[in-house]
Amino acid sequence: MNAPPHPHHGVENLCTAGTRLYEQALRFGRVKTEEAEATAPCLLSLGLVHPAVDDAAQLEPVAPALALHRLLRASGTRIAEERRREEQLTTLFEPLMRITGGRTAPTDPASLRLLSGTERINEAITEATAEATSEVLCVQPHVHYSGPRGETAQGVAMARDQALLDRGCRIRTLYQHTQRHMPLVLARYEQLRGDAEARTLDEVTDRLIVIDGTVAFIPAGEDGRLALEVRHPALLTYFTTTFDRLWRLATPMYPQAVQRLSRDGVTPRQQAIAALLVEGCTDAVIADRLGMNIRTARVHIAKLAATLGSESRAQLGYLIGRSGILDREQHQE
Repeated sequence: MNAPPHPHHGVENLCTAGTRLYEQALRFGRVKTEEAEATAPCLLSLGLVHPAVDDAAQLEPVAPALALHRLLRASGTRIAEERRREEQLTTLFEPLMRITGGRTAPTDPASLRLLSGTERINEAITEATAEATSEVLCVQPHVHYSGPRGETAQGVAMARDQALLDRGCRIRTLYQHTQRHMPLVLARYEQLRGDAEARTLDEVTDRLIVIDGTVAFIPAGEDGRLALEVRHPALLTYFTTTFDRLWRLATPMYPQAVQRLSRDGVTPRQQAIAALLVEGCTDAVIADRLGMNIRTARVHIAKLAATLGSESRAQLGYLIGRSGILDREQHQE
């Protein structure tokens, strides 16, 4: 007669068949070894039965208290061994920790963590922001709030940022000039209450969030579905220093801000385009770097050419160099 298969379970579990066979062993004093091995091996692993002294083919029940004591003693031995191993590892690594002075090593997995998926990225940013006590720095290039998804993201960001401001923290954000007149961006700063300030530049770095100078988030892919959580001190110092330098060069963003003309009748936007033209950038590259569509970029290029009296692209680069419009003092807004 073939016994039914025994269910697989951990040592801390006792199956129904095992309970039933143990009750039988208590009632009759013994059960067959073959039967226990086939239908309830958990009885043997838990030590609730043991071979009879006078008959190896029979098993006798063991008092539950005794079986429990034996299991706990074995568990205590394993725990003691693990603690000894922990002490050995601590002793082994202590000299190495003294060498690094407690600093995070470049290869420490905790200093860089890859986040996958928009939901996981937003969760990590929200968790870090919830613990902020001082300041959050942000660089937001190519922000698009169109459509339900964008509006939802904007709502989540507004609630998260307002909670941070309510705790007395500060938020500084850098945008591109093309975003300074976007209605939703302007509405954001009309609605937020607290120390939230924004400035704009012709060009900014890729997206960056630095929280209290202790953790930063940067893209790890082009589609926005991968990000790096950075806690390495050297990288954090680099991010905050770069942000502060860009911040000093940026123009404060106000709803009533207007575009001013330079001394030669060239707008600051056209000055930025002129600088990229001199670098040899194509219309598509200029549009991408300044956050505008290619048609708008070409309109600015045409106006710049008309202002300088250029009749060709090659001549335009020459006239830009001669005009002096890229001099640092004239480029300041």
